[in-house]
Amino acid sequence: MKFLFDDPAFDYQALRTAGYADYGGAQLGEVVAVASLIPNGDTEAWRHEWASLAERAHRMGAAARGEGRRDDARAALLRAHNYYRTAEFFQRDDPQGPEALRLMRLSRETFADAAELMDRPPEFVRIPYEDTSLPGYLYRADDSDGPRPLVIHHGGLDSTLEEGYFFVAAAAIAHGYDCLCFEGPGQGSVLRDQGLAFRPDWESVVTPVVDHALSLPGVDPDRVVLVGTSLGGLLAVRAAAFEHRLACCVAHDAVWQLGDVVALPPFVLEWVEQGHDDFANPVMWGIAAQQTFTRWLLRHALWTFDADTPAQLLRRLPAFALSDVIGQVRCPVLVLDAEEDLFFTGLEHAKKVYTGLNSPKTLHVFTADEGGGAHCHSGAMRLFHDRLFSWLLETLGADRSAAA
Repeated sequence: MKFLFDDPAFDYQALRTAGYADYGGAQLGEVVAVASLIPNGDTEAWRHEWASLAERAHRMGAAARGEGRRDDARAALLRAHNYYRTAEFFQRDDPQGPEALRLMRLSRETFADAAELMDRPPEFVRIPYEDTSLPGYLYRADDSDGPRPLVIHHGGLDSTLEEGYFFVAAAAIAHGYDCLCFEGPGQGSVLRDQGLAFRPDWESVVTPVVDHALSLPGVDPDRVVLVGTSLGGLLAVRAAAFEHRLACCVAHDAVWQLGDVVALPPFVLEWVEQGHDDFANPVMWGIAAQQTFTRWLLRHALWTFDADTPAQLLRRLPAFALSDVIGQVRCPVLVLDAEEDLFFTGLEHAKKVYTGLNSPKTLHVFTADEGGGAHCHSGAMRLFHDRLFSWLLETLGADRSAAA
């Protein structure tokens, strides 16, 4: 489904940004207007125009806040947060450079400012993890003592802690769930500020988060849900194979293994296997240079998986897989798929995850005809939430919206 750009990477990211309009994170007219100013594949124009829009929304939010217009200020600041994130997205030649750091700092700060203006502001938390801590936002459905079900959410390869509000948290609190969003190694500020890269044994990340969640007042220990988005769909199912205190798990969307995601000529893979990195690396850099998406993906993955070369990266990816552990999952799992997924089309990841599960399971495929066929159903968040909370209602029992 084409949205605003011929370049697939630009088109999907614009759809992703626009899709958060359902929960106040964008305004369609602003998205269409800024897209008209950006040539396909011009990542510098992308950064400049989205940053200009973010700054304009930021000024609107600051002015409204100064005048005591709480709702207008919150709305403008939520949009500014999302636009700053979008402006930074393709800054991968130097992800720790001053401009990338500036944009992500502003994205985090404007979200925090908007969160203070929500009807029930979320609590920023630090979750104990090994010898450090992980950042999180705890969203409460109401001020009662509970007990209430809790959704724990983490993102994937490139999502941020704040993005969890649009992915799950806003809908969760509307349905009477508390929601704890967090970032783990390889993600957001944990990567930027602490230098922690992705690890395949994601249960080592989720278990301390569950420990922390169960220490919170008002949490029903029998109704703790884990939702993982994008690559997080693989990581969440992996964690569920070991963390049996989860009532259920949602793969949004399902990923079977990372080793087969990178499409390369067989001879390049043979070179990597044989250790001929001096042949393989230049070819992989050359392939990546031909498309915005592959160039971004390679540079981003090198950073998030802490690899020095493309060949080293390829050797690390196969460890991120479910085949050896999926039989250990005990809880019900909702396996989601997207018909036109930019990243996984034709690889049957969801089918493999669904087939491999021995626990209660449900497979749902979102289609292009209904507008949900894009990766993680960007542009159709309400459709995704309808399926998600319908399944949770069946699996865990009534929620507040159902009772209403």
